[in-house]
Amino acid sequence: MLLCIDCGNTNTVFAVWDGAEFVATFRTSTEHQRTADQYYVWFSQLMEHRGIRIDIHGVIISSTVPRVVFNLRVLCDRYFATRPLVVGKPDCLLPTAPRVDPGTQVGPDRLVNSAGAYDRHGGDIIVVDFGTATTFDVVAHDGAYVGGVIAPGVNLSLEALHMAAAALPHVDVTKPQKVIGTNTVACMQSGVFWGYVGVVQSITERIRAEYEKPMRVVGTGGLAPLFAQGDVLFDDIEEDLTMHGLTVIHRYNMEHA
Repeated sequence: MLLCIDCGNTNTVFAVWDGAEFVATFRTSTEHQRTADQYYVWFSQLMEHRGIRIDIHGVIISSTVPRVVFNLRVLCDRYFATRPLVVGKPDCLLPTAPRVDPGTQVGPDRLVNSAGAYDRHGGDIIVVDFGTATTFDVVAHDGAYVGGVIAPGVNLSLEALHMAAAALPHVDVTKPQKVIGTNTVACMQSGVFWGYVGVVQSITERIRAEYEKPMRVVGTGGLAPLFAQGDVLFDDIEEDLTMHGLTVIHRYNMEHA
């Protein structure tokens, strides 16, 4: 089985792929202090709870937090006797190289999303990923990542609002019943929800106008289904897009080893 690890700024996801489907997906908070032994105890107990035998023959990692990669490498060596592929490193091949300014380092999450989106939908796509940051990835006709947009994440914006304004509480992201709020919490929820609906609509429209070709919009990330309620923002919702992209890149590397 293949272990796919997606390490973001907030959460780290482990997903086990048996060649046909993901048989288990586990999520934990991202902490660079976590050791290889701690990762294994957490992972093995969850696998045992699900009744799944640990039989890992390959590992692929996408990490936007470089400090955690060392302990993940130790995990793979010590407990799975395998060397992981790390997206963004020279020994990890991409199906199509990104086309960006020389010297630009593209986030591994954006490369993985591009690979996953192209495999499922073909090219000329905008991937909107609701993570710690809200990113817009433009995938060309041949699957290459060719640029995009980075905006503050939804929860990051809420946290900043709460921290900067002492009178404003911390609120959860939800779709409000109406735009005009009649209390502080409702006003904040309306501003964030409908504000981000407007952000997604405006940026995707501008990308389409600049790209000058028809483009599909694919939403991913934990909040994508929530914002899909706000308007016709996405042509597709892919909650497992990043993990799927990791399987695509791993398969490509095995075929071209």
